[in-house]
Amino acid sequence: MGSFRTFLIILWLALAAYTAVVISRHGLGLLPIFFGDVAKLGWPGQFNLDFLCFLILSALWTAWRNGFSAIALLLAFIAFFGGAGFLLPYLVFLTVRERGNMPRVLVGARTRRDEPYSGR
Repeated sequence: MGSFRTFLIILWLALAAYTAVVISRHGLGLLPIFFGDVAKLGWPGQFNLDFLCFLILSALWTAWRNGFSAIALLLAFIAFFGGAGFLLPYLVFLTVRERGNMPRVLVGARTRRDEPYSGR
């Protein structure tokens, strides 16, 4: 589990550094570029639409695993707009909170807290 957490942290650091450079060079005008590429029906737009599907899935999973509570909906909103910038540290947090129990990390509110975990 330590290797997985380290991997998530490395990915987040790389993303944060890359994002900082892009913002410093191009500003925060992402949405017009993002949806403009989708509207052009080219490969950049196809990639953006594919990525948008992952953002939607990430938000739905976040809301679902937290039982669609008020906090779940807030986290889903952040997941949708934050992408991996949210999901990577959230997964680190969950793996620590759930002590490496991946079924609990993935399923969240739907698992019984008292069931034993036989994994590492």
